[in-house]
Amino acid sequence: MRRNPTDAEKRLWSMLRNRRLESYKFKRQRIIAPYIVDFVCLSSWLIIEADGSQHADNRGDERREAFLQRAGFRVLRFWNNNVLDNSDGVFDTICAALTDPHPPTASRRAPPSPRWGEGLEGASLG
Repeated sequence: MRRNPTDAEKRLWSMLRNRRLESYKFKRQRIIAPYIVDFVCLSSWLIIEADGSQHADNRGDERREAFLQRAGFRVLRFWNNNVLDNSDGVFDTICAALTDPHPPTASRRAPPSPRWGEGLEGASLG
């Protein structure tokens, strides 16, 4: 994408780069193994994807998105024509996602592990 971005990717990057959305820092073409995402704001756990027609009903994209969501990310997908024809709406949707608190993943909600010996009521430690 960096060498040959689509018009939609160029438009999205112009919206996201240089902290144009307040203090939110976006990176493009970031590896979130085993995938490469179009744009990501790591502090907000938000991924933004620009999709062309090859992504319609793509089972691989469904698996990819499920993997990224299990990792704790929110994924916003925009069709290329929507980015180009409705940039203001796309921008507003991204802004809303950034200001809407992202629920923590189960691993971040879980209480910390007990210290050695705590929670072992009546257990013999040998």
